[in-house]
Amino acid sequence: MARHIRHAAFFCALLLVALLVNAARIQIFRAKSFDDNPANRRATIARYDRPRGNILVGGESVTGSRDSGEQLRYERTYTDGPLYAPVTGFASQVYGTTLLEHTGDAVLSGTDPMLAPFPLVTDLTRAQGRGGNVVTTLNRAAQRAAYDGLGGRRGAVAAIEPATGRVLALVSSPSYDPAVLSGNAAATERSWVRLNDDPDKPMLNRAVRQTYPPGSTFKVVTAAAALDAGVVRDVDRTTDSPDPYRLPGTTTMLMNEGDGCEDAPLRDAFEWSCNTVFAKLGVDLGVKRMSAAAKAFGFNDTRLRIPFSVAPSSFDTSVDRAQLALSSIGQYNTRATPLQMAMVAAAVANGGQVRSPYLVERTTTRNGATMTTAGSRPVRQAMRPETADVMKELMEGVVTEGTGTNAAIPGAVVGGKTGTAQHGLDNAGLPYAWFVSWARGDRDVLPRVAVAVVVEDASADRADITGGGVAAPIARDVMQSVLKSSPDGGS
Repeated sequence: MARHIRHAAFFCALLLVALLVNAARIQIFRAKSFDDNPANRRATIARYDRPRGNILVGGESVTGSRDSGEQLRYERTYTDGPLYAPVTGFASQVYGTTLLEHTGDAVLSGTDPMLAPFPLVTDLTRAQGRGGNVVTTLNRAAQRAAYDGLGGRRGAVAAIEPATGRVLALVSSPSYDPAVLSGNAAATERSWVRLNDDPDKPMLNRAVRQTYPPGSTFKVVTAAAALDAGVVRDVDRTTDSPDPYRLPGTTTMLMNEGDGCEDAPLRDAFEWSCNTVFAKLGVDLGVKRMSAAAKAFGFNDTRLRIPFSVAPSSFDTSVDRAQLALSSIGQYNTRATPLQMAMVAAAVANGGQVRSPYLVERTTTRNGATMTTAGSRPVRQAMRPETADVMKELMEGVVTEGTGTNAAIPGAVVGGKTGTAQHGLDNAGLPYAWFVSWARGDRDVLPRVAVAVVVEDASADRADITGGGVAAPIARDVMQSVLKSSPDGGS
């Protein structure tokens, strides 16, 4: 009898061991497959079971969380959603996350290991910590000035601090309110469909995800390349530049919008944006030197992150001489984001150095303790310092005597460059209005801000566009708001 009891006990113990082994197999070795199973909602429920961390601008939160009382409890809210949408992106229970909501998701959702006071316990219990915060580099006044300046017109503004690369403003217009995508009700799906079907593409981040022909603003790059290479040694000496200029190897004649461009010195050609002078300069420099100059400014860089990805700006390196002439005045296949052109202006303002732009100053815990900081940023020499000094003079001349007088700020030194970019079939579309600039206050040692503005649906009056009538006033207001602000972005 005792033998049978021992056998039964042994069998029961064996079954118990088998159960424990199977439980361990499921909970440890197969845990990930169950976690990743679409039918498992536990992770999703846990994700929205507590408030999300916030994105801060100028020390104030521009995001929040609302208790919906539903199974997916907390929904994302936004303060001035359309104003900051090109920075925050959206955090949706249905459609995921974008922009800073995406790149900062680990911190904001509380899953970043640095937020766990006892990581080992957290790993074992799989408890989710409280979300941390993402502190941006934005200047509140500059962001508002850019948004109001565009006034709902299609276009974008990017502003950066030349000496550091801090992004001070990033605006895309028209915009949208990310809050309409936060929940999971039927209205959320309707909003998603409406926004995606909108021909104005409000969810397109034109400041960093849309490239445009930069037009005459690219002449900053061409002028810097010509000075660096010694093709131009004296900006006040006449150039060998016919008007009109026959594109090499073709019968096509390139014209100018105004008079006085024949053999114009570089200073005059820059102030009055003579196409013929810069097209010929590009040809004289050649593809190799022009390509190298564009690359030094950041063109053809596919790795730029701020921290979300930026569409690469492009300068075609496989062009013939006629195409090179057009590329050198910002046409043909030359394309740039507004952020890239802000980097071009910043390089001039910063003694020829390009600082990699960045949007996140630091991340913090819920209580404000710093977790990570931006740290030092890579530096690239776009032109020689002495060339940058000459380019500053040329850009100042555009504002004081040339086509960019609408960007002038009393009591400040401002440099700029206007641009008109043709597009559409046979260039039939309304030209894009561009303006790139930098500004230094009367008490500042170095320029404090560099700006690029593009307006898509600009006035059909070409003289007004070329004269900086559309984009230059927006740039002026952004620069003025930065100069009036404290360095930390407060007013």
